[in-house]
Amino acid sequence: MTIKLMATHTILTMFALLMAAHFKSISSTNLPPKDDQDLRLAMEEMQKANYFTFVMLLNMLPLDPKFLANVTFLMPNDRMLSKTVIPENAVSNFLHRHSIPSPLIFEHLLYVPTGSILPSLMPEYLMNVSNGGGRRSFVLNNVKIISPNICTLGSSIRCHGIDGVLNPESNISLHTCSNTMVPVPPPPSSVAPPPLLPPPPPSPVPFFSSPEDDFPVPAPLPADSSQHISGSSKLSLGRKVLKSMATILVPLMIGVSI
Repeated sequence: MTIKLMATHTILTMFALLMAAHFKSISSTNLPPKDDQDLRLAMEEMQKANYFTFVMLLNMLPLDPKFLANVTFLMPNDRMLSKTVIPENAVSNFLHRHSIPSPLIFEHLLYVPTGSILPSLMPEYLMNVSNGGGRRSFVLNNVKIISPNICTLGSSIRCHGIDGVLNPESNISLHTCSNTMVPVPPPPSSVAPPPLLPPPPPSPVPFFSSPEDDFPVPAPLPADSSQHISGSSKLSLGRKVLKSMATILVPLMIGVSI
């Protein structure tokens, strides 16, 4: 009787172990691995620089895929955060507002000129850049970067300390940005060529009729073109002169003879 009870107990124990191993393998297969190595390295660097409150805010939320890579955190220090009231349901918006969707060290930010606009992970929240060219003269909206390059160990997460909390309401909107863009002229190929004007009509050459001749006589040419008159034209002109003189002299001679 005792042997049967021991055998039954052993079988039930082995069955329980097999079922536990089976469920464990299923759960480990269905759950994707958490690739949060860069985020953990960044949080360790934040703690070493005494940004404990910002790390606490990150730990309050479920793991956000936007925070795992390709992000730059803008971190108010503990003293500033102790003066800020953040409701529990607003922690996500707060962190997204203080994040740039690109890993930027401070030396990269210095290439961004004054008047540029940087996006955040919070939709439609934009940051206006005022770049004085120095380590303590780079301003985003109402805050200044005072502790650059705190997170550098990871490959795709950077973080900088700032001297305040970004205002919840940005004074910049996507509509404002679109209005300030300079319109681009169309390419030359798309510009319609100006309409071609018709050529001017040829000027008519005036002709004068001589009472003595039945053919038209061209108008006299300018003085500078008289050199180009051909020999036949000169001969015709001489004949006309002689004919006119004869017409005048013949009546005179008849009158004198009478």
